[in-house]
Amino acid sequence: MFNAIEEYLDALKTEMKNADPALVQDALADAREHLTLALSAAREKHPGVSDANALQAIIEEYGSPEETASAYREVERRTPPAISQVVKPRSFLGRFFGVYVDPRAWGGLLYMLIAFITGVFYFTWAVTGISLSISFLIFIFGFPLALLFLLSVRGLALLEGRLVEALLGVRMPRRPLFSHQGMKWFDRLKALAADKATWMMLVYMLLQFVLGTLYFVAITVVLSFSLTGIAFPILQDFFRQGVYIGSVRYIFPPYTYPFWVLGGFLLWTIFMHIVREVSQFHGRLAKWMLVSE
Repeated sequence: MFNAIEEYLDALKTEMKNADPALVQDALADAREHLTLALSAAREKHPGVSDANALQAIIEEYGSPEETASAYREVERRTPPAISQVVKPRSFLGRFFGVYVDPRAWGGLLYMLIAFITGVFYFTWAVTGISLSISFLIFIFGFPLALLFLLSVRGLALLEGRLVEALLGVRMPRRPLFSHQGMKWFDRLKALAADKATWMMLVYMLLQFVLGTLYFVAITVVLSFSLTGIAFPILQDFFRQGVYIGSVRYIFPPYTYPFWVLGGFLLWTIFMHIVREVSQFHGRLAKWMLVSE
């Protein structure tokens, strides 16, 4: 018998100790929301009933920790991330050029491009929100403003998690962390400010700006060199463009054209491998910083 919601959540967390942390967070968030709202409704409907008895009836309807954990594992088995692990070819050439048919590589490339945009937005939002919240705390309306900002951080973290899961194939939380709507706004502000997950999300938003900028610069530079190599025969023969070193223009003989094209193609292929690995590392970093359980 469970006398408090936290006891049930602790038991559920124990039952799911070997599950994915993002799945555990979803299960705990759903259970906390359902039990909290159901217990509040039971108190209003039956004022004389004890919390333990009311909670017991609610749990019988919702399911024991073992039943709930089993149900979430079954749902997780049927709904894996969209981008799954790709079977690697055995030959070296198959593994090397197989990166072009690996959805993780293309998803990572798209994510790294989007990360520049989201990084700028996250950084601007975080810096502006922190500055305004601290500046206006001397006024009474500064506290509700800080609450709204911290709630927006939670929302952006959930949105970023969905983006990471869709493009990188890393399982991220699919449910927002439960925040009791009946709690007084000042108590909600204190709870959010005291939660380590809130500050980890803020740090991630600031870090995304740095990483997104690095990703964008790397893609731009490598893509420029790669396309230059592939298009070099056209640039030199039709547009009379050679290779400039300082103010000196060098013209290369036609027999070198295949090497230029091959070099540009190999450069981009190698970079796609790097993109895949870096994006997977970013996915693990996002999971570590944005998953609270």
